[in-house]
Amino acid sequence: MKMNSMLLILCAGLLAGIALSAQEVVEIWPTGKIPFLKNDKPERVLPSKDTIIRITDVNLPTLTVYPAPEAESPSPAILVCPGGGYGILAINHEGTEIAEWMNKQGITAFVLKYRVPSQPDSAFCDAQRALGWIRQHASKYHVDPKRVGIIGFSAGANLSVRICTNYQTRFYEAVDEADSFSCRPDFSLIIYPWHLIQGKDSDKDPPAEMLTDRYPVDSKTPPAFILQAEDDGCHVENSLAYFLALKKARVPAEMHLYPSGGHGYGMRTHKQPTDAWPPLAAAWLQRILKK
Repeated sequence: MKMNSMLLILCAGLLAGIALSAQEVVEIWPTGKIPFLKNDKPERVLPSKDTIIRITDVNLPTLTVYPAPEAESPSPAILVCPGGGYGILAINHEGTEIAEWMNKQGITAFVLKYRVPSQPDSAFCDAQRALGWIRQHASKYHVDPKRVGIIGFSAGANLSVRICTNYQTRFYEAVDEADSFSCRPDFSLIIYPWHLIQGKDSDKDPPAEMLTDRYPVDSKTPPAFILQAEDDGCHVENSLAYFLALKKARVPAEMHLYPSGGHGYGMRTHKQPTDAWPPLAAAWLQRILKK
């Protein structure tokens, strides 16, 4: 791990008043091979008045590895995509905290630090590359390459849906062997998704066709666990439209909608109905990951 990345993580933890344990951090692109490289600005941790660590100016995509507890059989794996409107990454409460929770479920987690700000296509390349990279290194991390999923929050959920529905070809030219491995997630958790629908977000009864053409759901789209609150400013219709499209394609999907809870809570409790979702997700993961 490069010294500047380590310093960034340590400083972010100190700013938030959170003790962060050291994890392996790997660069997912070979030197000089990052597609659509925008600039080389150093990463920044933004000032914060709460306990959320927000980073921006990410131009060197990485994975932070959280190994599952040792077991005889290879563990499932999951790519964690924090949100932040493609402007920042909420790297702890929608990233590292999720990874630690996944470890408790017996899943090895890889937190993706994808490129921001305003680089959704670059972020898509980073996510495709990361999934192939994880499968390429499955034996090293003792994970099952046939049980590699994705979880995303807000813009990270948007990114997750994009890769779940656009995995057939890489968005970039292959750079090495990692790109010969599949980038299709085997399962997905789509948490308060952002910007999936066409037209006005206030449509009260969206048909499956309300999902934009950018997300072509078909019978091979990965199974999904979907979550959102009705008072979410990003609009519950995003979840409804994706669920209906999955239903039409006969893809297994479990959706939980709550009357209140807002947006951007991760797994933190805040005395809202949405506090109940982690145990539901854990039960779904147990069912979906059975061999």
